[in-house]
Amino acid sequence: MLTKKQNLLETIKGGNPDRFVNQYEFLNMIMEMPLGVKSQYGGTWKDKWGITWQWPEGQLGAFPVHDAEHIVLKDITEWKESVKIPTIPTSDEAWAPAIAHANSVDRNEEFVAPFYAPGVFEMTHHLMGMENALMGLYEEPEAMHELIDAITQYELDAAKVIVEKIHPDCIFHHDDWGSQKNSFVAPKMFEEFFFPAYKKIYGYYKANGVELIVHHSDSYAANLVPYMIELGIDIWQGVMNTNNIPELIKQYGGKISFMGGLHSGLIDFPDWTLENCIKHVEEACKANGKKYFIPCLTAGLPQGYFPNVYETVSKAIDEMSKKMF
Repeated sequence: MLTKKQNLLETIKGGNPDRFVNQYEFLNMIMEMPLGVKSQYGGTWKDKWGITWQWPEGQLGAFPVHDAEHIVLKDITEWKESVKIPTIPTSDEAWAPAIAHANSVDRNEEFVAPFYAPGVFEMTHHLMGMENALMGLYEEPEAMHELIDAITQYELDAAKVIVEKIHPDCIFHHDDWGSQKNSFVAPKMFEEFFFPAYKKIYGYYKANGVELIVHHSDSYAANLVPYMIELGIDIWQGVMNTNNIPELIKQYGGKISFMGGLHSGLIDFPDWTLENCIKHVEEACKANGKKYFIPCLTAGLPQGYFPNVYETVSKAIDEMSKKMF
C-alpha cells in the first residue's frame, strides 16, 4: 500500500495510485503561523491590515465590514496614505508553535503545508470592497497595479520567513477567483493584474524547495486553468461541478490536477444525510476517474461546516476506492 504522499504523487502524475486520494489526507496543514488574527465566531474584530471583520452567529464564515465608517481604502488613488502594510514577525518565539507542528510531521507520509490566506485578489476587495476593487481595475489601473505590487511584496516577504522557519513541502494558498458561474475578472484582466503577482509568489516557493502548490478557489475558474498551469499550480482545490471537471481532466490532466467535485453547498448543510453524501461521492468518482482528480468537499479546510459531514464523505470515498481500484 502506498503512503498518502506516494499515492498523491501517483495520482497527479498519471501513474498507478492504489486508491483515491481522500480529500485533504496528504496535507498536514500548518495553521499556527503568526501572520493573521484569530477569527471570533459571533464577534467583530480588526486584523493587522486594519480591516474590520464580523462573523455573525449562524453564518458559515466571516467577512469584512465595508460601510463608510469601517472601510480601509475609500479612494484607490490614495492607497499609500490609507493602507498600512503590517510588519511580519520573524522571532523564533512568534514562530515556535508553527515550527513545532512542522517538525512533528512525518514528511514521508504527508506534505508540510502552511495555510496562507487571503490571497492577492481577496486582499484588494477586503481593503476596499468588491465593487470598488473591480471598478478600480478599469478606472484606476495604475493605482491598482501599485496596490497589487505592495500586497505581492508583503506576501513575498512573508514567503521568505515561511521558507526559512518551516521549510514547507507544499503551500496551501487561498484566493477565490470566481463565483459559482464565472471568474470575477476576465482572463485578459487576470493576466494583466494578478498573473504577474502569482508568477513571483509561486515562482519563489518553487525555487525554494516547495514541491507542491495547492491553490484554493471554490468557484468556477475553468477559463483561468491555462494561467494556473503557467503559474506552477499543481492542484486546484475547490473546483466546483459548474466547471465540467471531466472535460478539464481530459484537456489538462498531466499539467494540473483537480481537487473537489463535491460541492459543499449541496452536501454540507444543516439537514445533511448519509444517502446524499454517498450519492454525490459516487457520482464524482465515476465521472472524474482515478487520475488527476482528488474527490474533496469544495470548502477550503479539512473540516465540514456541520458535524460529521467531512468524516462521512471520507468514508464514502474509501468505499468508492474499494469498488474502483
